[in-house]
Formats: sequence, structure tokens, C-alpha cells
Amino acid sequence: MNSDKMTPLVHIRQHLNETSNLPLYQRLQRALRSAIDQHLLKPEDALPAERQLAADLDISRITVRKAIDGLVGEGVLIRRPGSGNFINTRIEKNFAKLTSFSEDMRARGRTPRSVWLKRSEGTVTPDEAMRLRLSPGSKVYRFNRMRYADDVPMCLEYATIVASCLPSLDAVDVSMYDALERSGNRPVRALQRLSALLLNAEQATLLQAKEGDAGLAVERLGFLRDGRAVEFCRSYFRGDMYDFVAELNAS
Repeated sequence: MNSDKMTPLVHIRQHLNETSNLPLYQRLQRALRSAIDQHLLKPEDALPAERQLAADLDISRITVRKAIDGLVGEGVLIRRPGSGNFINTRIEKNFAKLTSFSEDMRARGRTPRSVWLKRSEGTVTPDEAMRLRLSPGSKVYRFNRMRYADDVPMCLEYATIVASCLPSLDAVDVSMYDALERSGNRPVRALQRLSALLLNAEQATLLQAKEGDAGLAVERLGFLRDGRAVEFCRSYFRGDMYDFVAELNAS
């Protein structure tokens, strides 16, 4: 790395030198994630060529390639043929993994935060009752908020949670899944539906986009281990910031 990249290089070396039972390529992955977490490596920064990185860190090129391949697969890095490997600015969400927005952002070195649009307590609507398999009159909490990554608006989130699964309306701070996990009610599986849409005027204003810009709508119905539905969420994402990825197998 050149001189203006010495700080991340030193940071990565320190992580690699720490005592660990992990394979070296996994330690390099952790070191790179840590450098991204601490904003030593920023979105759109280019990594040095694999050969140069291997020489700078005194490790094999095979180890560097294995570490980078894994981070590319996770969406943390993006590989551009002929140009190299870069810190990804677009967020790749693996549709096969049940993770929260906050977890996805932190895994990519981004800082998640929320701005509340509304939070309320009430009884289920007919649509919510059908989706959550609740009796009419059942109590629910509703959480409407803007989700940000490093102060960039990423999505609008409208979530309905079965009230018996949280101690109170105020239990949710940054991460709804963290609050559900503390209550022993974090979803373990979910059904998700993805569709394309054009942002309307209100959505575009909140997401700092233009009316008619491409967006993505995701509906998620989350279930507990015993099969009970706990969460129904509709989210609207900026189409220029998010990619949803699913791995398919023939078997």
C-alpha cells in the first residue's frame, strides 16, 4: 500500500498478529472488516492488487485470494474485472439469511441508525390478523421508521409485531431483532417477497430520491421456532443502493 494507506495496513497487520485459532484467511477477513468498521477503508476505496497485499502482509497470495473471495461473496467487496477489488457501496442482502438491517450494515462497516416516523400500539387490522394468524382484537405494536447507513437513507420500514413478544412499545431502540432476541422471541425463519416499484412522492422525499425512481419493496413474515408468526414487515428500498441476492442449488 502507498503512504496514504499505511494506517489501514498497520491496522490489518496488528489484527493478523493477534493470537487466534482461526485460519489465516479468516483472520485477514476479520482484519479487513475491522478496517472497514473503523472507516480506515471507505466505500469505493480500492484494495491493493492481491500480489501487492500478499507482499505487504508477508502472507501467500492464495491466502489473500481466499479471504477476498469470501468477502466478495458476502457483498463486502466488489470485484471489477480489469480494475481490482473495491469496498462495496451498494448493499447486497442475501435473501437466504435471516438478518436484521442493523446486522447487515454493521457487517459491511456501515453505521446503522433510525429516525422514527411513528410508533403505536393497537389492535390488528383484518390484513394483519390474516398474515399473523391472530384473532380479531389481538394487540400489536407498529413501528414505522427511516433506516440509515452512515447517514444515507436506505429504506422505509413499516413493521407490525405481536405485542406479547415484546415487553413494551419502547423496547425497540436501533434494532428490532435485538429487542426481540432479548425477549426470547427473535424469528428463526421467514417468508419474503420482493417486487419492483416506482417510488411515489412521499417515499421519494423520505428516501432523498426523485418521484418515479426505481425502488424495491420487500414483505417479510417472520416466525418463531414453534411456528407462531411474530413479525410482518413492509420495507421500501432505494433501487440504486440495494441488491438482493439468492443462491440457487439444483438439488
